[in-house]
Amino acid sequence: MKKQSTINRIRNIGIIAHIDAGKTTVTERILYYTGRSHKIGEVHDGEAVMDWMPDEQERGITITSAVTSCQWEDAEIQLIDTPGHVDFTIEVERSLRVLDGAVGVFCAVGGVEPQSETVWRQADKYHVPKMAFINKLDRVGADFFGTVEMMKERLHASPLVIQLPVGSEDSFEGVIDLVRMQQILWDDDTLGATFNTMDIDPELLDDARTHREKMLETLAEVNDEIMEAYLAEEPIDAATLLEAIRKAVLSLELVPVLCGSALKNKGIQPLLNAIVGFLPSPADVPPIKGIDPNTDAVVECPAVSSAPLAALIFKVSMIEGRKLSFLRVYSGKLEAGKDVYNPAIQKKEKISRILRMHANKRERLDVATAGSIVGVVGLKDSSTGETLCPPDHPVLLENIDVYEPVISIAVEPKTHSDQEKLDQVLQKFIAEDPTLKVRQDEDTGQTILSGMGELHLEVIISRMLREFNTNVNVGKPQVVYREAIEIVAEGTAVFDKDVAGQHHYGAVSIRLEPLERGCGNSFDSEVSGDAFPASYIPAVEKGVLESLDSGVLMGYPVVDVHAVLVRGEFKESVGSDLAFTVSASMACKNAMNNAHPFLLDPIMAVEVIVPEEYMGEVIGDLNSRNGKVESINPKVGIQEIKATVPLANMFGYSTNLRSATQGRGNYSMQFSHFDRSNAKK
Repeated sequence: MKKQSTINRIRNIGIIAHIDAGKTTVTERILYYTGRSHKIGEVHDGEAVMDWMPDEQERGITITSAVTSCQWEDAEIQLIDTPGHVDFTIEVERSLRVLDGAVGVFCAVGGVEPQSETVWRQADKYHVPKMAFINKLDRVGADFFGTVEMMKERLHASPLVIQLPVGSEDSFEGVIDLVRMQQILWDDDTLGATFNTMDIDPELLDDARTHREKMLETLAEVNDEIMEAYLAEEPIDAATLLEAIRKAVLSLELVPVLCGSALKNKGIQPLLNAIVGFLPSPADVPPIKGIDPNTDAVVECPAVSSAPLAALIFKVSMIEGRKLSFLRVYSGKLEAGKDVYNPAIQKKEKISRILRMHANKRERLDVATAGSIVGVVGLKDSSTGETLCPPDHPVLLENIDVYEPVISIAVEPKTHSDQEKLDQVLQKFIAEDPTLKVRQDEDTGQTILSGMGELHLEVIISRMLREFNTNVNVGKPQVVYREAIEIVAEGTAVFDKDVAGQHHYGAVSIRLEPLERGCGNSFDSEVSGDAFPASYIPAVEKGVLESLDSGVLMGYPVVDVHAVLVRGEFKESVGSDLAFTVSASMACKNAMNNAHPFLLDPIMAVEVIVPEEYMGEVIGDLNSRNGKVESINPKVGIQEIKATVPLANMFGYSTNLRSATQGRGNYSMQFSHFDRSNAKK
């Protein structure tokens, strides 16, 4: 078993980007050139090591963030390859929560694409130092400097160009290192494993000098030592520049920009050097802070193995039906076979096994020290976002933000055996994925599955069948309306029957009055005690309220109605609670038929985030859905639109919004109130 690296040599990094920018291809090359794998796995062949799930291999996309580790020089790189599709944003969120650095991969043709903006903002939220790798420079339409400009405009980043491409599109050969002023060309015969470092071609030298000057100017703005040397026109050696770049990255002031073509095996080794040279070790980032659950005091968790244990569960995976928890050990050490304490659920848990992960393969460890990212088997009740610590040093680390689902489907088992498995399977998926929600609709009896998008739910349904052999029928959930009345109306009914050998008689008149939205239902009586016995009024009220549970249009509950008992007739010895409950219910139904009943839609509060150039189209689309725009709030580079829209008109909105905004818009919605939609007014 290889010796664990000292904490200063560990790099916990994530590869983040928009879908199809080449994250997994970059990761596969990193694994190959570091010797972690002996064959390059290609995404388009379904053979990528990190895309091990069948759904990932079939679709050619990353669905779940995969953890691996590899050695480069004397450093250990613990790497997470994250998904690029917006439906799986939670995978990026929880990965960035535990990482110390990130490499943003950008397609040289597409530039800074929509999901790149989202994941970049997520990295900013967690103050994660970043680098950029502009990929696919061999593709037709590749534009290195155009992508750098888009980084400034869309990400509000401060890029520091430290490499230039040699050639472009079909003629792309290698890169120019502006720090050392060298040209690097790769050997195609060795799958890029070997490369040649040489003097810069004379025809490229002037361009290289110009961009090196720009690099020095940018560095001088954030580093006094470079500023002094630059103003004095003194030569600045590579070691000084590398140290200055590292400081600027760790302080989040600059983003070094490298380039290459992962598919053509060019640019990866300098990227690895930059990861080790510029991105932080666990010892370089400020110690994470938590809360003592007993005293609410702030607890600092230093990245040293001698401190008390503090580890965060950032992901739970159900592989082959067994629970595997992924942890980041922030301080102290985790030992196999030992008990740990989870203060969130106030329970002790046993660490059965500790595993160093390589995608879906694993290697057993006895101990995981501060800075490690490992898999753990044996945790029964602990879940995503919870902390593990010693019982005598309890600490709660900040939880992971979870996004609310935006789209729902109804699922029902195809067979009786599927019914028995369905609930159990759904519970496993919920434990694994915090953005997945399951509920039983009380009104329709349907099982409603809610997620982040149509692809997200498609994958869950596919995994149900593939991994758990559970077949389900899928359909849209029914929209649950409410009913209300428009005008004041009266209804009268008489109940005069023999029931179970006894005669029952009751006659009532009920008046229904419409109320303002949100007032609920109420009941009152106008009859005097002399004309009608007060003892029967509760029976009348019961009949009215039961009748309002089911309206006359489509059987939905009736809301915002004030019911009044205006007349009651009874006969001695044959009056009964049963008679007045039934007659009140019938009278109420008659009144509803006369009161111009109508349906109330569930109205959703919708919040849409879009770049400014798409705002008009998005507002027009919301209007076409009978939506009402409440406010428009400008943010940095984007607009936030708040609106209310009937739920029935929101099905498929996720797909339409992405189409209308080239994938750059996203939205959230939650129930607001019931009201008459514009279409019905």
